[in-house]
Amino acid sequence: MVRRLVLGCGSVGGDLVGTLAARPGSVTVITDREGRAEDLRADGITATAGNPADPTHYPDDADIVVVGGQSSELNLNAAVAAHERFPEAILIVSLADDPEPSVREDIEHIADEIIDSRRIVTDRILDAVGTSHTERLTRLMEVLRNIDGPLAVVMHDNPDPDAIAAALALQAIAKRVNVESDVCYFGDISHQENRALVNLLDLDLRVLDEVPEDDEYAGYALVDHSRPGVNDRLPTDTNIDIVIDHHPPRAPVEAAYVDLRRGVGSTSTLLTEYLEQLGIVPGTTVATALLFGIRVDTNDFTREVSNADFEAAAYLVPHVDSDLLERVETPSMTSETMETLARAISNRDVRGDILTTNVGDIRERDALAQAADYLLGMEGVEVTVVYGLMDGTVYVSGRARGARVDLGETFREALGTIGSAGGHADMAGAQIPLGILADVGDDSRESLATIVTDIVAGQLFETLEYTTPTPELDIDVTFEYSLDE
Repeated sequence: MVRRLVLGCGSVGGDLVGTLAARPGSVTVITDREGRAEDLRADGITATAGNPADPTHYPDDADIVVVGGQSSELNLNAAVAAHERFPEAILIVSLADDPEPSVREDIEHIADEIIDSRRIVTDRILDAVGTSHTERLTRLMEVLRNIDGPLAVVMHDNPDPDAIAAALALQAIAKRVNVESDVCYFGDISHQENRALVNLLDLDLRVLDEVPEDDEYAGYALVDHSRPGVNDRLPTDTNIDIVIDHHPPRAPVEAAYVDLRRGVGSTSTLLTEYLEQLGIVPGTTVATALLFGIRVDTNDFTREVSNADFEAAAYLVPHVDSDLLERVETPSMTSETMETLARAISNRDVRGDILTTNVGDIRERDALAQAADYLLGMEGVEVTVVYGLMDGTVYVSGRARGARVDLGETFREALGTIGSAGGHADMAGAQIPLGILADVGDDSRESLATIVTDIVAGQLFETLEYTTPTPELDIDVTFEYSLDE
């Protein structure tokens, strides 16, 4: 929750209070005008009559401080007091009159933002104080303007709705500054909901079969993941211009612009914020994709959801094609998914509240995730792990409910030495390259299945047996290993 403190009720402070009070978060007003304080309290706003420069009137905490009195000199005094009391807060100070040069200089030195009421209109002021992300947005646009040529907006391999929607929104933002871009990904889109999103919205996405030539793109952006070569097939030394993701990484992220925020449920939420702040009204396609991305990543606003996710959804709803969204959300299940689910049920191994199952050879990776979701509905099951073989790799998908385990951490501990792992506390995945074992003939497939079960299920059961509840963490980690090493 954003905590706002308004010091002084001059023309700027007075205009802002009502609007800020209607926004999410809290507003506290300190004014030296007793009548004004009474009026604000009558409107349900927390207000105190007193000297705005006297810290004894201040609340315990503040994230944003707006100094908006009628005198620049008095505003400077209040700004100094507020900065000493809340050194980490964003400080916005109004130049309420024509101040002496020394006063202006002192305010410029201490303030994060200055409002010159003689030069900007009130609605512009509201944009400045209504969000703490102004500097972040300015930096993003600066980086985009410096890209001299086409931009590759790269999603993670086999992208989900959140990655797809975020990439489309970033493409729209790049267009604002005349930067052409392609939305790109490696791998395939096999989950029926994801395919439905692409097909029904008629999305123009570029599948990368190989790494683009050096001169093909002037810049690279990563959405919904944060490091080249980790969940994408770019070289690890690729120069990245922009990273926007809601999964905090476990290694440093290098890019000209980085926005990594764990406090939101989806990357689509972050991109929706950018669109709103830039005044870009999303078209039906982008808005529908973004709302779907938010709903999927937050499990319809039940998992790791924040106020920002609800606000983003509310902003998008008027621009969404509801009928199209319903068709995306209820696609028919493919025969491959049904077959995988049947094998998952038949081959299940349940120990306590943990279920693992080897479904053998697969043609669609996303069928594993869908099977893991379905099996989590079985009575007494709290953790499901479904794995299968495709293209010489064991793919693993897991789901969990409750707070007993952090599945992302469990996958990393159990499978991190033999493959790649990542995910959330309640949803995780892994990939294990088989190496020379992948070349066994049909006569040895049964033995291979046994070996895979011993490795995957054995490691996971052993790890989960000693797992204790841990705080929820977002994991985005990749390891490389081959069983023939």
